[in-house]
Amino acid sequence: MDTKQALMHLADARGVTGYESPAWDVVNGLFADLVDEIRRDPLGSAVMWKKGAAKEPPAAIMFAAHLDEIGMIVSKIEDEGFLRIWMMGGVDRRILPSMEVTVHGRRDLPGVIGAIPPHLQDPSKKDKSWKWDELLVDCGMSADKLRELVRVGDVISFDRRAVGLANDRIAGKSMDDRAGIAVMYEAARELQRLAHECDVYFVATVQEEVGYGGSITSTFGVMPDIGIAIDVGHASMPGLPEHQVMKMGAGPAISFGPHVHPHVFQKLKETAEEAALSISLSRAPTRAARTPMRCR
Repeated sequence: MDTKQALMHLADARGVTGYESPAWDVVNGLFADLVDEIRRDPLGSAVMWKKGAAKEPPAAIMFAAHLDEIGMIVSKIEDEGFLRIWMMGGVDRRILPSMEVTVHGRRDLPGVIGAIPPHLQDPSKKDKSWKWDELLVDCGMSADKLRELVRVGDVISFDRRAVGLANDRIAGKSMDDRAGIAVMYEAARELQRLAHECDVYFVATVQEEVGYGGSITSTFGVMPDIGIAIDVGHASMPGLPEHQVMKMGAGPAISFGPHVHPHVFQKLKETAEEAALSISLSRAPTRAARTPMRCR
């Protein structure tokens, strides 16, 4: 399977933060023939080991991209047959009305997110973002039937399939951060052609959307000498200043800041230059901040 196909397969996999098992199965299938060992750590992250060729590998290098995606959870079942919901990760409420979802109850149920019709809405609220208590999931069922199949605490995922766009681009529900896992997949394929001395670990981490849990625990499980995190950024579009975005097709971005080891940063930059690879530099004054800057 080529990397584009792998990315579309990854993007379609269900894996709401904290409930990543279906996506873990996809990762396991993709990497099974590319690494020497795959294990699932106690928190749920996929740890994939590519053994180094040296008798005593000089270093262990860990690449990490998060497996989980944003989603929602059932918080209440209303007597009228609707589901109250709450976010799992950083969900943008503005995009939710009319969104198709899957409620993962005793069996999967299709649903759609609804809100107060604009005709009946308070005029003073029409230009404001929806509040969570104004959003409901409708599965088309009575409350009694819903209660047979759905419980408070059941997970809800977005029902979207990845699609190919022009210029060999892809849109999907969970590019953050299945695109990072696709990068690791391509790297694992490339390493099959090489005799590398170091041990290499590819880790698909869980629970990033709610606090970096999988990346912390898997790091202690591997104890690498070098760790490189792979994540997404914001692409350029009309209305956004150039210094806050990355230009699509202009190469990857490399972060620098207090949490990035300067020697690792410099080596990545030098390697890109040696390969004549266009890159962006991304300022990261804190671990959560990524402000790209074009590299001339």
